[in-house]
Amino acid sequence: MSLIGETTGKPAGDIIKDGTDASFMADVIEASREQPVIVDFWATWCGPCRQLGPALERVVTAAKGAVKLVKIDIDKNPSFAGQLRVQSIPAVFAFVDGRPVDGFMGAVPESQLKTFVERLAKQGGGADDGLDEVLAMARESLELGDLGGAAQAFAQVLQHDPENVKALGGLARVYLAGDEPDRAREILDMAPADAKDPDLDSVRAALALAADAPSDVREFQDRLAKDPNDLEARFELAKALAAHGRLEDSVDNLLAIIEADREWNEQAARKQLLTVFEAAGQMSDLAKNGRRRLSAILFS
Repeated sequence: MSLIGETTGKPAGDIIKDGTDASFMADVIEASREQPVIVDFWATWCGPCRQLGPALERVVTAAKGAVKLVKIDIDKNPSFAGQLRVQSIPAVFAFVDGRPVDGFMGAVPESQLKTFVERLAKQGGGADDGLDEVLAMARESLELGDLGGAAQAFAQVLQHDPENVKALGGLARVYLAGDEPDRAREILDMAPADAKDPDLDSVRAALALAADAPSDVREFQDRLAKDPNDLEARFELAKALAAHGRLEDSVDNLLAIIEADREWNEQAARKQLLTVFEAAGQMSDLAKNGRRRLSAILFS
């Protein structure tokens, strides 16, 4: 399944556009019944407009679709500016449900613009309106093994919010479950550098386990059959089992090493065990039970 190309955000032209008196009803009045719309009345000769305009565009773009911006040159389109009694420019009005609900005149600091946009976004339900429900559906599909349905739902969220870490983590899990580790890595690379999400951490850990694992378990099983105290063979077997998704069996072998010699190879078994817990999910039953068993060994 190839969904990388489907996760791009809403084009800027759909969020920010030039408006006219002729398009005002469609671009502002009607559009604001679906989503908050900001109208920026400006003119080419207006110095403060040149200061405010780019800052307002940056803030609206950063809101990722929570609001729209319509820019209207009052020299070319004086009608609605007159109806709204615009006395000086720049003049900014916010519309929700077809009517003006907020606004200001003059250039203001970008921090104030952010507050203005955030306040307006809440009136309209915000950019995430409905996304939580789609995320819940996607996660349910993933847990049920419906990888196609999960991928489609996660991609739908990413179309509206390309940096949504929950959707990125979920889609990475989909690709990993579908035996497409390279695509899972691509999704991880799309996440913000400082993103914190259990699914992202889980996929990173699973990919690390697979990258560092032997391809075959037979050699180490044979060695253990001859010598159950061969801790190196048990460790390599645990790594191979984890890479093949047999996390519970991997945990059993790693705990056996720790019980035999908790300091073996600079606590390599304990470090590997923590990576397995992360791959399984820190709140998974496997991780919870494994931590209890580890504590019992360490504090016995």
